[in-house]
Amino acid sequence: MMRQLVAVLLLVFPAGAQTDPPAPPAAPAALVFEGKPLKVPVSCTEEDIQSLGMSCSADSPCPVYLELSGLEVLGARMNLAGNLHTDSATLSSIVLTSDDSGRTWTESHPRIRQAALDQMQFADLATGWISGQVIASLPRDPFFLVTNDGGKTWRQRAVFSDPHLGSIEKFHFTSANEGRVLVDRAQSGEGGRYALLESKTGGDSWSIQQITTAPPPVKFDRVPSAAWRLHANGATKAHQVERREGGKWTTVASFQVQAGMCAPAEIELAPPPEPSAAPAAAGADPAHADAVEVFQIGGGKPAKKPDPKKKKR
Repeated sequence: MMRQLVAVLLLVFPAGAQTDPPAPPAAPAALVFEGKPLKVPVSCTEEDIQSLGMSCSADSPCPVYLELSGLEVLGARMNLAGNLHTDSATLSSIVLTSDDSGRTWTESHPRIRQAALDQMQFADLATGWISGQVIASLPRDPFFLVTNDGGKTWRQRAVFSDPHLGSIEKFHFTSANEGRVLVDRAQSGEGGRYALLESKTGGDSWSIQQITTAPPPVKFDRVPSAAWRLHANGATKAHQVERREGGKWTTVASFQVQAGMCAPAEIELAPPPEPSAAPAAAGADPAHADAVEVFQIGGGKPAKKPDPKKKKR
């Protein structure tokens, strides 16, 4: 009997059965540039508002701004990096990629909460890096996004192996494998504020070379592009990707600086249900539905309450 019960339970509740993990959020839809500045979608949750200490409300929402700081052009492929932030807090990182010379844009890496991306470098058409850090009360946990397919996909790699205050001041790779990074550790570093690290694994791992109280006299030779630039246009209130054509700059794509608003979701209250009439007893005469039965103490059949409308003879 016990074996049969166990067999039935195994059929109903298979051993090791687990619920499927929640699906990752869907990637934002592609943006198509047709002459007007594009607006990236904004995601702002109640958790963001509470955890980041933002004073956003339904009556007074917080503007969300797009900041773009890194641009690399590899033939027809273009990569942009930056962050989304309010006046008081950084919401997330953002990486935008176009494979058709700036007409269609998609997000090639999931947004990293509370992170900002800054500098970008490619050693060749396939291998590249974007520097970033988490922006809290102080910058912390500096990292790199690394790609080996020209920016189609990226992987995140930490500079330090443990939680660490600091931000990336500058970096430079001399090949697809070797590079150096200078980290400003603010007031957290023992022995000095600045840490110089080296990687021989293409940014997948880093080792400290020296720690100094002042920035070390190390050159990070990176020549900016003469054919492309990322320009913030005050008149259009947009970030513009521009290409030099002769003596002038031509806009290839642009993105609105103000991307949206952050406010708590409005809670819709459902109206109360309509009261329903009590059902009449089975077999009751509707004409005498208001009759009241009176029970006499001491037994006997119940008598109906006299009707005051009937006259006594």
